[in-house]
Amino acid sequence: MQRQESGVTQPRPPTVAEARARDKARKRAEEAQQAAAAAAEHKKRTRKRVLIGGVAIVGVAGLVGGGYLAYKALTKPDEVTAYCTVIDQNGQEIVTPDDQCETASNAVGSGAGGAHLLSNGIFIYNGSQYRYYYGGNNTVGKPPTGGTTVQPKGAQITTKSGSTVTRGGLGTSSKSGGGGS
Repeated sequence: MQRQESGVTQPRPPTVAEARARDKARKRAEEAQQAAAAAAEHKKRTRKRVLIGGVAIVGVAGLVGGGYLAYKALTKPDEVTAYCTVIDQNGQEIVTPDDQCETASNAVGSGAGGAHLLSNGIFIYNGSQYRYYYGGNNTVGKPPTGGTTVQPKGAQITTKSGSTVTRGGLGTSSKSGGGGS
């Protein structure tokens, strides 16, 4: 065995096997580094494509949803409130509680109490003339304003109490808050 002195002793040259092993290790390290870079690039491209696809799906879903809402808004029947009115002794029309028109229309339907229907949408019960007033924002005991006596075509018509107006505006159904028959 020989002694080596630091700074004086020269390292021996590598053997052929050691040189080959170092070269192989260097090549493997470079290949691993290139594979890692390629994998990172692939992952980056895939993530970008997924994000673009997600944005496209959200855009299409938003477009379909917006189209559906627009269609529903266009095809939805108008909602109109019907107010029961009576013509008083002075000939003035006054808004009355909904149950008075319901009672009068039921009497017209059954022929009770001398009730009968006039051709202009007015029905008479116990000597009083009743009809529905469509639309506006009316108060019981005051004259109707902001609406019409003509029943709107294709509208969902309900009274303030929630009954659905049927029979051409004369009478109500017993259904509350639903569609008419």
